[in-house]
Amino acid sequence: MLLPETKRILLKLSGEVLMGDQQFGIDTDFVSKLAEEVKAAKETGLEICLVIGGGNIFRGMAGAAKGMDRAQADYMGMLATVMNALAMQSALEKLGVETRVQSAIQMDQVCEPVIRRRAERHLEKGRVVIFAAGVGAPYFTTDSGAALRAAEMRCDALFKGTSVDGVYDADPKKVASATRYDHIDYDTVLAENLKVMDASAVALCRDNAIPIVVFSIRERGNLARVLAGEGTQTIVGTGPNPA
Repeated sequence: MLLPETKRILLKLSGEVLMGDQQFGIDTDFVSKLAEEVKAAKETGLEICLVIGGGNIFRGMAGAAKGMDRAQADYMGMLATVMNALAMQSALEKLGVETRVQSAIQMDQVCEPVIRRRAERHLEKGRVVIFAAGVGAPYFTTDSGAALRAAEMRCDALFKGTSVDGVYDADPKKVASATRYDHIDYDTVLAENLKVMDASAVALCRDNAIPIVVFSIRERGNLARVLAGEGTQTIVGTGPNPA
């Protein structure tokens, strides 16, 4: 992998991944497999932060498109991310991985508030920290939340696990001839409006020199391969694009 040595990473998972082969909700068997991937990555010595979307339960943008107040819909989406975070915490702890959930919306009975120094202490003690509820405000996606936490926690890279194996010049699910990039710079992603993460998230990673690694999390063992410099992925960073 064309990345500097990494010690601390943020892993961003889309909520849809937690559905497994279902059409909605949380597939507990698939979440358990994801937890095994995270545990294997942690056992390499990495400090790991997690951010999980909520699209498998509720997506604020979709609710707003159907006439719901956008701010209200976004808050509902944030609550969905807390549910996913708790599901992942349960799966990880069944594997013996100490985990803490920190929510940007305070709900003391189920998780901690987001406190940067406390999160750093958890990481130093070998715990996985799952950040939930995005940035705690409407009109921001969980991609923006992931980029913010990656910068705040001084992560060496942001790994985005999705249903596709990288960044393409067109939607590979719709365009058979779409070409995948091995490496692409932040400004090209923004200029060409490539659907890696939303623009504010990409810009925040660019401004803080945090590489974004896009890969497929659905392929068993792929996170470990990508971390080892193998597997298929796209790195969004600085430097020239491939010809």
